[in-house]
Amino acid sequence: MVSRVLVPFDDSDRSMDALEFALEEYPSARLTALHVIDPSEIYAATGLETGSLSNYERIRDEHETEAENLLETARRRAADADVELETEYVIGDVSETIVDYAEDRGVDHVVLGSHGRTGASRILLGSIAETVARRSPVPVTIVR
Repeated sequence: MVSRVLVPFDDSDRSMDALEFALEEYPSARLTALHVIDPSEIYAATGLETGSLSNYERIRDEHETEAENLLETARRRAADADVELETEYVIGDVSETIVDYAEDRGVDHVVLGSHGRTGASRILLGSIAETVARRSPVPVTIVR
């Protein structure tokens, strides 16, 4: 029996589909929506090599605010389904962080979208979904 499910969550339609799937298939499990902020996006936005640390902190804060807003959307959707949902965001390499989180937190199953917000529809499987599926210590469901 699956008791702890991790749903990596970004602002893509496939991510919402994965959340919907988890809410329907595992309503009695402990569900966690995890948003991973890729630090390279922060560095790229700051031009850190020529920018200041305060610029980095401002952009990091903006990404964290966006993550909170995104996770609030997930919490509202779970509440509509009458399912409790934990949420968390972290900064790190996306696929590595998802796998580590699953391993470190006793997750039984990972449910994720086939493509995130950077996925191209012509590709069968997004690179993050593929990497998580290959490296995950627990079963992975990829929602298309």
